[in-house]
Amino acid sequence: MQKFFDYFDDRYRQSILNKPPAEDGPVITLSRLTGCDARQIAAVLVNELNRKYDTKKWRWVDKDIIYAIAKELNTDAQRVENFYKGFELSNISEMIMAFSGGFVSDLRVKKAIREVVLSMCKEGYIVLVGRGGVSIASNITDALHIRLIAPFYWRVENVMKKKEIDIEAAEEYIVDTDEKRFHLIQAFLDKKPLNIDYLFDATINRNTYTIQETADLILVLYEKKVCRQIAERKRIKRI
Repeated sequence: MQKFFDYFDDRYRQSILNKPPAEDGPVITLSRLTGCDARQIAAVLVNELNRKYDTKKWRWVDKDIIYAIAKELNTDAQRVENFYKGFELSNISEMIMAFSGGFVSDLRVKKAIREVVLSMCKEGYIVLVGRGGVSIASNITDALHIRLIAPFYWRVENVMKKKEIDIEAAEEYIVDTDEKRFHLIQAFLDKKPLNIDYLFDATINRNTYTIQETADLILVLYEKKVCRQIAERKRIKRI
């Protein structure tokens, strides 16, 4: 946990952000459609990575970022959560917050998120669930970007079970959350593409694979891409 909060020390974070690009990573980002069990998959994947490589370096991060960024900006966690959920401040809300001394602009929230997430990704050994990670880490060479999908009503059933809600509420929740996650990925890109499929190294259908099988597949893909790249650089360096 202390390692996580190191990213919110400005001097430490800047030292990571100033690292040469060749030293970035490794990192795995998990983007998902709503109801694809990304957090559970991340937890299993981290255990598999640490076990296979006999290390304790790998960890996964999701909502912890929200609370730590809120603390750094001296604002309410809901303010950061609202940015992630795509809620824009109205002019009246901005005026009230400005006069009360609690105003934190979307630009400040976005900048803090980008810097914190990028520093985590650059230092490496992290599985990042959502948070716009695929966009923020798009220039990191030793990165694997995974997209988790599943048929709409497969996801509806999954959400109904987890949240104990009826089908109408689950449908509405999925449609709304999918849209917000799509716009969050766009928010950290220089351009706003209508199709974001090109950002991902692989897309996995959760209807086909269990949580364990999905984690195993991601581990294989990580080895095929990232581990191969690292090994190739070492080989060239020895020549």
